[in-house]
Amino acid sequence: GPAARAAPPTAELRRFDLSLPRIHCAACISGVEATLEAEPGVAAARVNLGLRRVAVTAEDTPGAEARLIAALGRRGYEAQPLDPAALAATRIDAEGRDLLARIGVAGFASMNVMLLSIAVWAGATDTTRDLMHWIAAAITLPAVAFSAWPFFRNALAALRAGRMDMDVPISTAIVMAAAVSLWETMLSGPQAFFEAAIMLTFFLLVGRYLAHRTRAAARSAAAELAALEVRMADRVGAGGAVERVPVDALRPGDVVALAPGGRAPVDGTVTWGRSEIDPSLLTGETMPEPVAPGSRVRAGMANLSGPIEVRADALGEDTLLREIARLVETAERSRTRYATLAERAARVYAPMVYLLALAAFLWWGLPAGDWRTAANVAAAVLI
Repeated sequence: GPAARAAPPTAELRRFDLSLPRIHCAACISGVEATLEAEPGVAAARVNLGLRRVAVTAEDTPGAEARLIAALGRRGYEAQPLDPAALAATRIDAEGRDLLARIGVAGFASMNVMLLSIAVWAGATDTTRDLMHWIAAAITLPAVAFSAWPFFRNALAALRAGRMDMDVPISTAIVMAAAVSLWETMLSGPQAFFEAAIMLTFFLLVGRYLAHRTRAAARSAAAELAALEVRMADRVGAGGAVERVPVDALRPGDVVALAPGGRAPVDGTVTWGRSEIDPSLLTGETMPEPVAPGSRVRAGMANLSGPIEVRADALGEDTLLREIARLVETAERSRTRYATLAERAARVYAPMVYLLALAAFLWWGLPAGDWRTAANVAAAVLI
């Protein structure tokens, strides 16, 4: 709690990046951050909804990452250690295909149920009307069970953890629309709302898929910068011998050889050779920049025309490339006032919807005791 966070840290602080594949709304952001910040040893937590990940600054103790994941799991949030390559290669594509399949089923069912509903609206009565309703039920109920499962799954996870998010009222509306329609059909009622249940599912799935595509298409600028980094370098040793070593093995003052076409692995100063470098990917400048002994070179810049040697001045986290990447990541995680407003609205949205539906149910049911009509009105309010 606050007391634990206020206490001086007993271990060095470290940043943990966790993947959150199931988060989808502003309520999830505040829920995840509140859960993590309540854990002992956690200094800060910031969610990036677009990338579906959370950056946690916490004490670097044995098993700290596992404890954070377990804490989120107890609150119904699935979390995994972040593996950006695995996420990009598997989860995002699999989720998109899954949503498309559910959209296809919901759309096909919606068209058929609407055809049956038009027959009822055109004046079908008695046995003909009941038959149309039963056929609509046979199409809608299995289609909703399959297509709306992403909403049901998230709602069940939220309720098990004792919290409320957007999928809870969505799931309630879909289930209530289908249940009230089936009830009306069994009682040979004049109206059923199967088309409302399946079309609501269809349009909500389309919205969720568009949000998914936006996240998949919007590649992280920080990841793009990280792709400019070089993993291996040619270190010039005593006597001019060149040794290929991992960049992590370099130290300030080491001299690295940079062949034409290669990228600089360090921030440094040219000690030998003349060439031109391409600074565009780092600074946006499209014109090649000439370099000679004494010129500055930044990590990520491409050497264009001739071999040069560069003395390493800054390595790893100290390079300008890493600094820009950190600033971009910070900007991606920063919260605008609109996002903060959405979070506050999300906390009251679901309870408010249920209160309105309950008020409508009582308003229509208490005066005349017509609870059947009252249930229909309550379902309409939820939808």
